Amino acid sequence: MKRIVVLTCALLVGAALTFAQTPIPAPPDVKQAPADAKKTPSGIAYKVVKAGTGKTHPKEFSQVTVHYTGWTTDGKMFDSSVTRGQPATFGLSEVIKGWTEGVQLMVEGEKTRFWIPEPLAYRGQRAPYGTLVFDIELLSFK
Repeated sequence: MKRIVVLTCALLVGAALTFAQTPIPAPPDVKQAPADAKKTPSGIAYKVVKAGTGKTHPKEFSQVTVHYTGWTTDGKMFDSSVTRGQPATFGLSEVIKGWTEGVQLMVEGEKTRFWIPEPLAYRGQRAPYGTLVFDIELLSFK
């Protein structure tokens, strides 16, 4: 639980810093997943933006290093490691459920766009609310 709180605080600080930086424009499909997006049984929609070169997938307790940008479905960027110029590293089990599930579908080098419904994001307990859209690039994992 302590790590989840620390990571949440780090993401909140990162989100606050992002507002002072130039936002990355939202992708044109930010409002809803396109018809050709895949969907998990839990409700995550996703689409590979750039194929990866890796052969294996991270597991629930893997340590991952990613670059990411997050938007609300109205196109407002709320957080980005890209604008900070530094990738994020964390335990995959220490983030929102949508990330834990979604990143396990990826391989190294892959960039995927995820539409994560609120029950798998912040569950209405804090902003940003609703479905969240993330572009995540999996740089490495162990």
